[in-house]
Amino acid sequence: MMDTFSTLSPSNPWAGFPAEFYTQVKPQPLQQHPRILHLNQALAAEWGWPSERLADPAWLDIMAGRLPLPGVDPIATVYSGHQFGVWAGQLGDGRAHLLGEISTPEGPVELQLKGSGRTPYSRMGDGRAVLRSTVREYLASEAMHGLGIPTTRALGMVVSDDPVYRETVETAAIILRTSPSFVRFGTFEHFARQPDHLKVLLDHVIDRFYPDCRRTAAGDAASQPDVVLCFLEQVARRTARLIAQWLTVGFCHGVMNTDNMSVLGLTIDYGPYGFMDAFQANHICNLTDTQGRYAWHAQASVAYWNLHRLAGSLMALGPSSDELKQAITPYEAEFLDSYRQRMLAKLGLQHWQPDDDTLMDNWWRLLHENRSDFTLSFLRLAEAPEHPDTFISYFDDGEAARNWLDAYRARVDAEGQPISQRRQQMQAVNPVYVLRNHLAQQAIDAAEQGDASEIDTLLSLLRYPFAARPGFEAYAQPPAPDEAVAALSCSS
Repeated sequence: MMDTFSTLSPSNPWAGFPAEFYTQVKPQPLQQHPRILHLNQALAAEWGWPSERLADPAWLDIMAGRLPLPGVDPIATVYSGHQFGVWAGQLGDGRAHLLGEISTPEGPVELQLKGSGRTPYSRMGDGRAVLRSTVREYLASEAMHGLGIPTTRALGMVVSDDPVYRETVETAAIILRTSPSFVRFGTFEHFARQPDHLKVLLDHVIDRFYPDCRRTAAGDAASQPDVVLCFLEQVARRTARLIAQWLTVGFCHGVMNTDNMSVLGLTIDYGPYGFMDAFQANHICNLTDTQGRYAWHAQASVAYWNLHRLAGSLMALGPSSDELKQAITPYEAEFLDSYRQRMLAKLGLQHWQPDDDTLMDNWWRLLHENRSDFTLSFLRLAEAPEHPDTFISYFDDGEAARNWLDAYRARVDAEGQPISQRRQQMQAVNPVYVLRNHLAQQAIDAAEQGDASEIDTLLSLLRYPFAARPGFEAYAQPPAPDEAVAALSCSS
């Protein structure tokens, strides 16, 4: 084991932090026949790992919670947050254990078990995750990476026969998540009234991820308030770009609480997420979200609301309330610019024109009123100007589809871009494959029988989602009526 891990230089990224930031706590090992369900050899290859590194039997012991990384004590970190718009107070890693940080060619990466048992922050939970949610997170993080959307990743997952009690009795599983950092908006919220601790946290994040904030535009050392404002603005911009990416692939996170928002602009904490099939602008993917707070069309405004909560947590470090509000105002322009640029590419257009907002709004209206498949509609659009009748046939309201297509064709003709170039542009950004809920369920059903082949198939498609693969046409189709899964619960 030491040969496998010695070059990774395992360490505790929170070493030297005050005791209030975390608790040393060992995972609760899986007991009944723990076994590896899947290992992410593709991620290991990206890190330049030799193929035999993940073959070390020690990985099973590590992922099952039986063995720590050499020389590092596992910890659970504390944070707080707003959940569904309400202050929830102290939260924390209630079923996660940070094993440590390792060195990779891409920089330091944290390894964290999720589903590894109770911690001091578990509240009323059992600290476990079930197989279905573990498979869904594993697949989703790789799907998002394949789409070019910032995300946490996962190095592998183990399953066992240990029972976990949710709506029914299910089996336990643990996923080994990876990220440059799992610091959240809620981590800053937790220490909002403790300026000394808040500064320690900020310095850690700035030094590792936002070092340019240490200097002014003139190259001088920035004051602490200016460092805070620079950090906040950069988080706002990253968050804006992330949400624009979510929206333009039809992704709904489902639980955009402040404790589920990354200060690095990553997609984290996959729970009842969903890639839409039939488009509805007000689509809700979380059964718990009875008011639609985190519906597809609300995600941009919710992220901005969350940024205000992050801004408020930083007041103790010197900036005024007005300065903090000003620091996050670039969010709206950054989101709009990112959204527009992505939509231009998806529609095969090159330069923004004044009427394009209307064209795009009418596109969403057409899809919404016809409950058209999100992913397929963009793929079909690539052929629409040259084959209008085929395109129109996909919509129940043919007249509305024809009217929109007429406006779109006029817009395409005005740019004069060659047909092949336009199609190539659209094919490069409109995925053929996304992780539809029914596909994830097929992989879960197989995994429950000990069969990981469906996971392999999905990963091979989702890692390269923009290229159609002969023989895999079924994976690009919407679910049959008896396969459709519109929303999921938070239970995991």
